Amino acid sequence: MKTEGGYTLIELIMVLFLITLVTGLSSFFFVGSSSSSKLNATAREISAIIRHAGYLSRIKGEYKPVLIDLDSRRYGIEGHGYKAIPPGIGVKVIDPVSGKIGSGIYRPAFRAGSMQSGTIILWNKTREVRIESDPVVGSVTVK
Repeated sequence: MKTEGGYTLIELIMVLFLITLVTGLSSFFFVGSSSSSKLNATAREISAIIRHAGYLSRIKGEYKPVLIDLDSRRYGIEGHGYKAIPPGIGVKVIDPVSGKIGSGIYRPAFRAGSMQSGTIILWNKTREVRIESDPVVGSVTVK
């Protein structure tokens, strides 16, 4: 007698179960990386805005303040529009003069190519990112 080749119903159910399990676990890992990517993107955007304000101050030779509103959770160059800080990301500033700032409005400013700024700290549940500036060179780094 010849037997026909094929899969049993149990084998098909097991394969479908394994595919569902792998898909569910992979989506769980992607959700965790999504909050980390939002944190990185926000830090890069804030540092880019600070650099842009520096370039504008060098080119035009005038005061270009960057506004970081810790209460309403937004940031941008004054008079050039603002972006919102995504939910789930905390913000605080450690200013060399004022100390730790957790509320209110913070305005790091560029004057004649140098920046008077503290360290801007962004965090979520898993990690922390620091935006620091060098007042002599005028560079902005994300750590």
